[in-house]
Amino acid sequence: MKVEIWSDIACPWCYVGKARFEKALEAFPHRDQVEVVHRSFELDPGRAKGDVQPVIRMLTKKYGMSEAQAQAGEENLGAQAAAEGLEYRTRDRDHGNTFDMHRLLHFAKEQGKQDELIQNLYKANFAEERSVFTEGDERLVELAVAVGLEADDVRKVLTDPTAYADAVRADEREAAELGANGVPFFVLDRKFGVSGAQPAEVFTQALTQAWGERSPLQLLDQGDADACGPDGCAVPQH
Repeated sequence: MKVEIWSDIACPWCYVGKARFEKALEAFPHRDQVEVVHRSFELDPGRAKGDVQPVIRMLTKKYGMSEAQAQAGEENLGAQAAAEGLEYRTRDRDHGNTFDMHRLLHFAKEQGKQDELIQNLYKANFAEERSVFTEGDERLVELAVAVGLEADDVRKVLTDPTAYADAVRADEREAAELGANGVPFFVLDRKFGVSGAQPAEVFTQALTQAWGERSPLQLLDQGDADACGPDGCAVPQH
């Protein structure tokens, strides 16, 4: 079974939702037969690469809330994250463009390191003091190398703005086609969708239902035909 997760590194609920999903997946009896793929979704696709601002300021401007309301929201998110065993800095975080991170995640997928990299990016953005937005490409290189990617290969991706750009845009178009207007958005076997950072119990139910409703292979019986198998190949009689 395949589970695709549309998310953004700048999305705190994606950070929390991933942990809740993984809690459900860990207890799922068929977890070794579940492939998880992370897909790209930008919460702020129009933001310029160098346009970085404090999270609280971004929230007040985007949602028209007061600084006190924005800070209260961050405190609530911190509590939700802590309940999942996640670190979360409720103050002095910043917000910026995540397009390059998504491009790197597509590269990491080819190297079998996508899940490790997205978790490292989440941790860096939500739990660490150093910014993933203001230190330039070398900060991203450092985070990618920490999960086993080659520094030179990572730099080549980051310095070529076209590398994996089409893959990111294709993911975003597909999210729109599937009706995802927010993240996290989980799609199970392209049959079931789960929106938001649901409790682990909801993901358990979704995994169980999706697994139970997989369509068995239907064989079209057209009579005996020659074939090869573990014991060898059929020998032509004529």
